[in-house]
Amino acid sequence: MTRPDDTRPESTRPTTRLVMKFGGTSMGDLERIRRAARIVAAEAAAGKQIAVVVSAMAGKTNELVAWTDGAGRPGPGIELSDDEYDVVVASGEQVTAGLLALTLRNMGLNARSWMGWQIPILTDEAHGRARIEDVPGEVLGSAIDTGQIAVVPGFQGVSAGGRITTLGRGGSDTSAVAVAAALGCACDIYTDVDGVYTTDPRIESRARRLEKVSYEEMLEMASLGAKVLQTRSVELAMAKRVPVRVLSSFIEPDENGRLPEHAGTLICDEEEIVEKRIVSGVAMSRDEARITLLGLSDRVEAPADVFTRLAEAAVNVDMIVQSQSRTPGTVNLTFTTGRRDAARAAELMRSAQSELGFEEIRVDEDVAKVSVVGVGMRSHAGVAQTMFRALADKGVKFQAISTSEIKISVLIDAAYAELAVRALHSAYGLEAV
Repeated sequence: MTRPDDTRPESTRPTTRLVMKFGGTSMGDLERIRRAARIVAAEAAAGKQIAVVVSAMAGKTNELVAWTDGAGRPGPGIELSDDEYDVVVASGEQVTAGLLALTLRNMGLNARSWMGWQIPILTDEAHGRARIEDVPGEVLGSAIDTGQIAVVPGFQGVSAGGRITTLGRGGSDTSAVAVAAALGCACDIYTDVDGVYTTDPRIESRARRLEKVSYEEMLEMASLGAKVLQTRSVELAMAKRVPVRVLSSFIEPDENGRLPEHAGTLICDEEEIVEKRIVSGVAMSRDEARITLLGLSDRVEAPADVFTRLAEAAVNVDMIVQSQSRTPGTVNLTFTTGRRDAARAAELMRSAQSELGFEEIRVDEDVAKVSVVGVGMRSHAGVAQTMFRALADKGVKFQAISTSEIKISVLIDAAYAELAVRALHSAYGLEAV
């Protein structure tokens, strides 16, 4: 995924290449595929050399996964066939790539589908959750520079052994950014929303679309519950300095075949944002679980023992709080993890209870994480005070806190999550952004 050493803003880069990505809702049926084709055609008419990355039709991957489940479990002593699983679930994107290329050809455009192994999109051997290692851009770049529209299935790649791999849920976003990095160009991601908002408009009707968001802010928002982009895609965009624009796929070119200008949200370097907001957005995640070890031995090594076991089991931990226990010589240790990891983490702790030395374990999944994010926090005081005052005024108690340079997160009862989001959105004046 090497790209030219070019740190200039997107508008001054001397390239007409463009990567466009359409998500599952944008590929949901033939009419939506035709709409996507019209959007692609408008960019081609504007003189762009285009590669298009597509997801499977909405719901199709779930169906394919269910089919692999229906094939049964391996017998005793037989390993899981993750490589064949990838062959099945990667087929959804292959279908939409072929359909979009066919639609573009029927419109008189020069289009061709390119499978992940043909480009190639090179990954490691971790089937079902592979990570991209390299995307040589020479062959694909030469094709689009001749005027061909290359349609690429997202979510899939190829291992060093020549086997199809898949990148995990949301992997098509990462595919698109990787291809853009290889081609040295920007990436437009078309989805079912028209940009990145100050918070979820379904929770706060006064949420506003942001014109620009820094990579760092988007990475925090994505990891904290905003579902506009997959976290790995933002990490890659930041590392390779790929400008990413989030746009709605439910638009149509005008009568002159032009797309709306200044639409969507640009995700870019912080230096390209002239006026830095103190807080840019409020994020909320219900995919949280709180685990508390009561009466944990107050040994210096005890927390290290706990988190070493969790790390070895690939359980991600976020918030951590240690407090005094009623029993002398012990403490209470609380941490949070994703709901899907909670049962595994709890079982891991129970199996090591005697070694770790705690009295009781409690698991609470009726919690939510609410966060405020903004690069302006680096240079402004009082952000935390505003947050805690706004929550206190609404009677919302927090159970744990975590911070970084540009975000503050609190863990609260799930019943108060939406109330907290609206209160914080108002406290920071985000309706006026």
